[in-house]
Amino acid sequence: MKVLLVNPPRFEGIPVIREERCEITERASILEPYSLLQIGALLREKGHDVRLLDMNGRDLGYDSLGSICRSFLPEMTIFRFTPTTYDHDMRTAQMVKSNSKSMTAGICWTLRTLPTEVLAQANDLDVYIRQEYEVVTPDLVEAVAHGRELRTVEGISYREGNELRHNSDSRPLEDYDTLPLPAFDLLESLDPYFVTAPSGQPYTIIYTSKGCPFKCSFCTVAGTKWRPKSAEKTIEELRYLKKRYGLRTASFFDETFTLDKKRVVRICDALIEEGLDIHWYCNTRAHLVDADLLRKMYKAGCRGISYGIESGSQSILDHADKCVTVEQARNAIKWAREARIKTFASFILGLPGENWETVHETIEFVNQTLPNSAEFNVAVPYPGTKLYEMVYGVTSTPAVDFRKLYQDDAVVGTKDLSPADLNKARDMAYRSLYFNPRWWVRNIAHVMREPDDLQLATLYASKVLRNYLLFRMKHAH
Repeated sequence: MKVLLVNPPRFEGIPVIREERCEITERASILEPYSLLQIGALLREKGHDVRLLDMNGRDLGYDSLGSICRSFLPEMTIFRFTPTTYDHDMRTAQMVKSNSKSMTAGICWTLRTLPTEVLAQANDLDVYIRQEYEVVTPDLVEAVAHGRELRTVEGISYREGNELRHNSDSRPLEDYDTLPLPAFDLLESLDPYFVTAPSGQPYTIIYTSKGCPFKCSFCTVAGTKWRPKSAEKTIEELRYLKKRYGLRTASFFDETFTLDKKRVVRICDALIEEGLDIHWYCNTRAHLVDADLLRKMYKAGCRGISYGIESGSQSILDHADKCVTVEQARNAIKWAREARIKTFASFILGLPGENWETVHETIEFVNQTLPNSAEFNVAVPYPGTKLYEMVYGVTSTPAVDFRKLYQDDAVVGTKDLSPADLNKARDMAYRSLYFNPRWWVRNIAHVMREPDDLQLATLYASKVLRNYLLFRMKHAH
């Protein structure tokens, strides 16, 4: 069966990340559509003819999609979309239908609890893949290829005449090691891709695990089963990327990379032993690192770590079920700095209980700890999260237009702060950091200690000034 995988174009010229918890616009990063590469490999195993068009990565318009549809004549087209770029991304289905007889299927993790709304507002979308794309997508394609009815495919919603059908949830992927290496060869090259600034290329994201068992109230992956790749499988992927593409930099896109510290040590030991010479970044929680682990990670090539700190106020963290203390966050930044690893700290303004006092606690925390980089988002009540239920209650119909769920423009406030107040607080936080001379001195000192970071640091500084002064932090984090 001919299957076309599509990453839609940029949104108003702004790159879009369409990967699970990060279904957002992001001006300063262009990431590979890793999920589509994984799907491509799975479908090839079943003998399907697969093509990929990454219009976001290559900065192409919808005309390129029409062209490949007319030449390739796909029987199924699978694409990713996000809540805030929904209408823009759904042009993919429209274009496919105008240029082929292909069935269309879309993937979006964030809207998985709103399948009726997703399908009702996009007449050219035939199937909505709600979850577990590694399991659901191959089953869907096999069903269509062999004439099975769609009602036999778990984890999808679809059209049947004038009716919308919602099948039962899919089974989870039990063993992440059973997945084949993603089909990176479907990309023309790794040249277009980078995170934060175009430096350290060739670059890619990879997953060494998926899921997070912690239950933060605001998170779309909260309480999901953690499924790791083994250290051996992770090294196999990195070894392949080094040999095939000369990979220099990778981002481990896991929600919580250091959940199993022993696995991290095995990955680090293998990287050191093989001398792959790859710099890498990861995401984790502040209470899941220690000084010894961070030193080992640096030795193995880790040059940056992103902590979801969320707030400098303990009361806010407790209300959000974060299960982390402010002191643990402070130590995590300190230990990473001592290990010569850059720290990226993310914060959310507007979680339940937020007021001007707690906002200033967060700003003070940042000015005391001085992470190398910080992003300040406003709280977003994503469907399916505890925060959504806290704000709107349990309702069968959407309480908010999902197209407005930007992390840089508040749609809801708190008891003490309006949405306008939260937008103001976000600007205050960025201004407090970016106009802090100690922060600039700290980052200059890091570059003097780590001269390999000079190009990245220069580009990052330019990005900071451009995003703040020119774009006022819209579509930027």
